[in-house]
Amino acid sequence: MATETQGPQGFEAALTRKPEAVAEFTQRRSPVQQARHLLHQTPSLVPLIVLVVSISIFGALLGQKFFSAFTLTLILQQVAIVGIVGAAQTLVVLTAGIDLSVGAIMVLSSVVMGQFTFRYGIPAPLSVLCGLGVGAAIGFVNGTLVARMKLPPFIVTLGMWQIVLAANFLYSRNETIRSQDIAAEAQILQFFGSTFRIGADEAGRGGAVFTYGAVLLIVLVLLIAYVLRQTAWGRHVYAVGDDPEAAELAGVQTKTVLVTVYTLSGLICALAGWVMIGRLGSVSPTAGQFANIESITAVVIGGISLFGGRGSVLGMLFGALIVGVFSLGLKLMGTDPQWTYLLIGILIIAAVAVDQWIRKAAA
Repeated sequence: MATETQGPQGFEAALTRKPEAVAEFTQRRSPVQQARHLLHQTPSLVPLIVLVVSISIFGALLGQKFFSAFTLTLILQQVAIVGIVGAAQTLVVLTAGIDLSVGAIMVLSSVVMGQFTFRYGIPAPLSVLCGLGVGAAIGFVNGTLVARMKLPPFIVTLGMWQIVLAANFLYSRNETIRSQDIAAEAQILQFFGSTFRIGADEAGRGGAVFTYGAVLLIVLVLLIAYVLRQTAWGRHVYAVGDDPEAAELAGVQTKTVLVTVYTLSGLICALAGWVMIGRLGSVSPTAGQFANIESITAVVIGGISLFGGRGSVLGMLFGALIVGVFSLGLKLMGTDPQWTYLLIGILIIAAVAVDQWIRKAAA
């Protein structure tokens, strides 16, 4: 009887006894795998490193001629338009799309702002709103064709690029509105070209020189970065780009997300058109013809995957600054401008190769 009573007690004790050690199954990563995983988690790290290295190299070669507050802020001024258009392109690329019409939307919006003011006599602030509305409307059409009709983004935006470009020349009659006229009658159109200095001496010389267009670029990039990382809509953008079918099964309104992305992209491009008027001082229907290519360049060098679902708008900013650093640095060195295009071409191919290598970390 004693044996029968102790048996169950021993069995219960064995069940309730806690194990002294837990089996662990960990896979040690090599330094290369750790680096790949880090870059996968932080895609903007590569362009940031390239940017710092390029600034250091040109600073060492050119000294104060390059490595000064004035020169570095001049780079920021020069990339302001490309950076803003690149922000619009970033949103589209994150959804695994591409927008070839961003440059044409920017130019047409600027033409609308100028022509509404000087041809029809509409107050300049209202003309600006009309130009922003035109950009958003074109983006909405792009998004509707991509999301509702399931047309390829490349084809849709390629066609829209030609349509908007033709409409731009037909509507503007290829006329340029002079800087003097804008300064006299509609100064608000040139607002983003206004400058202010930080750290200047008593005579107002030296220091860092900023335009309000450059400030807008920084604010816009930080705002988009926050929205993409901290809001549900931003996470939906990444989800649609990574796997639209899985996102839809998870309850994401993929069509609505795509339409809003393209609409917002068009609005941002129109904003870039306003900045372009300030940068140039005039309204020209022939300006910004290569903004679509330049924006894609900034996006690719910035480490944003063309396959969608991975990347950061901060990386795009770093990519645009890299192009600006190479352009100005080589120009100050007196080299042939073709070297700039050659090095940028190498950077584009290298960036795509690195993206493919990093993507294996998620496999």
